[in-house]
Amino acid sequence: MYDLVIQNGTLVSNTAVWQADIGILGEKIAEIAPHLEGRERISAKGMLVLPGGVDPHVHLEMPTPTTTTSETWATGTQAAAFGGTTTVIDFVEPGYPRQPLLEAFRERLSVAQAGSSVDFGLHMTLCTADEDTLAQVRGVVAAGLPSFKLYTTYAGFRLDDEELLAAFEAIQKAGALAMVHAESDVILRQAALELQAAGRLSLRDFPQSRPAIAEKEAVERVLSLAAFAGCPLYIVHVSTRTGASAIARARQDGQAAWGETCPQYLLLDESRIRTSDFSGAKFVCCPPLRTPADREALWDALHAGDLQTLGTDHCAFNFRGQKELGRDSFLEVPSGLPGIELRLALLYTFGVKTGKITLSQWVDLCSTAPARLFGLHPRKGELIPGADADVVLFHPDRSVPVTHAMLHENVDYTPYEGLRLAGGVHTTLLRGQVLVREGEWVGHPCTGGFVPCSSFHPG
Repeated sequence: MYDLVIQNGTLVSNTAVWQADIGILGEKIAEIAPHLEGRERISAKGMLVLPGGVDPHVHLEMPTPTTTTSETWATGTQAAAFGGTTTVIDFVEPGYPRQPLLEAFRERLSVAQAGSSVDFGLHMTLCTADEDTLAQVRGVVAAGLPSFKLYTTYAGFRLDDEELLAAFEAIQKAGALAMVHAESDVILRQAALELQAAGRLSLRDFPQSRPAIAEKEAVERVLSLAAFAGCPLYIVHVSTRTGASAIARARQDGQAAWGETCPQYLLLDESRIRTSDFSGAKFVCCPPLRTPADREALWDALHAGDLQTLGTDHCAFNFRGQKELGRDSFLEVPSGLPGIELRLALLYTFGVKTGKITLSQWVDLCSTAPARLFGLHPRKGELIPGADADVVLFHPDRSVPVTHAMLHENVDYTPYEGLRLAGGVHTTLLRGQVLVREGEWVGHPCTGGFVPCSSFHPG
C-alpha cells in the first residue's frame, strides 16, 4: 500500500507515452504499473503525467548595476510550480572582485534556502580566470556545482580568449561543464558606438546594437576554444539560425557541445521592440529578439535535436520604474524577460500541438535533458522508481488566453499577453507533496531545498 497513487494518467517520458499508475512512498516514486493501491489517490484521467520541469536558466533576486530583478526566490519559485517546474537552476555571482567562490556560494545558498518553494541547483559564475580563482574550481564541483557560467561580453564579467581557454582547461580537468553567454564584445561595442554617434538611441535601434553576427562569431569561437581544451560546452539562450547551426556542426564532428534556447526566441520577434511607443521596452533582452526566419530555424533545430534544452532565462524587471529607466536611451533599459511560469504550456501549445515537436521531445527539452546535463538525473527529470516524486498533471486540451492577471510572476506584465494556450498545468507535486492543485496553491511556502549536482556526465 503506497502513501499516494496517481491513477489512470497518460505518462510521458523522453522516450515513450503509456498508461500506468504511479505509486509514491514518502518523497520517492516507488513503482510505476497499472492498478496500484494507495492510502490517498489522485485521479489523472484525461491528463498527461510528466516529470516535474527542470528550468536550467533563471535569475531570481539578481542585482544589476542599476536595479535588482523584481522576482524574489519566494515569488519566482511559486510561479515556477504553478507552471509545472519543480527544479530551477540559478547562478552564484561573486559579490566583489576575486571573492572566494565557495564564500559566494554560501551567501547565495542562504538567500535561496530562505525563500525557495521548489528544489534548486546553482551554477557558479567565473568573472575572472586568474590562477587563484581557477584553483578553486575543483572545490566548487565537490560542493555540488559542476557547471560554470562564462561571458564573452559585459564589463566585469567578460573573459578574453586567453582567459576563456584557461577556464575551459580548469573546468575540463575538474570534470565539469562550461556554459557560455556567447556574443562578440568587440562587435557589440562597435555597433553601439556607431548608433550613439548617429544619435540613434531609441528602442527601434536596439536590435541593431546586438546584431546576429555577434552571436555567430562568439559561438563559433568558444566552440573552437572548448574543443581545443576538450571541455564540454553548453551555449545558453541561442537566438539565431547561425548560432544553432554552429552547435549542430560541432556535434556532428563529435564535439561535446549542447545548446539551449528560450520561449521568447521561439514565439516572439524583433517587431515587438520596434514599436512607435516605449512599450517595446518590455521586450528588451540580450541577445535580442530576432527575425521570423531565425524563429522558425530554432523550431527546426529543436525538432532535429540540434538544440537540447529549453530554459527561460527568466530575468524579470517591471515595466514601470525599471524598464522605464531607459526612456532616453535603450542602453539604460534593464535587459531581461519574465517567463518562468509559462515554459511548459507554451512549448506544448506552439510545439507539440502544431506538430513541430513530439510529446517525448517536449518532456526531454523541459525536464530530462537539463536534469542529465546538470547532474540532477536520476533524482530529477524522469518518472522512474527511485526518483523524487516530482510529478505534473497537465491538461492537454484547455484553451485559455494568456493574461498578466492569470500569472503569479512578480512583474507587472507578461511578454506573452494575448497568446492562446492549448493546455495547462492542473497539479504539481514536489517530492510527493502537492504544491498546486487546479490552479490553487495548497502547499507550504519555502518547501524547496538545494540539490547538489553530480559531476558532469551527459548520460
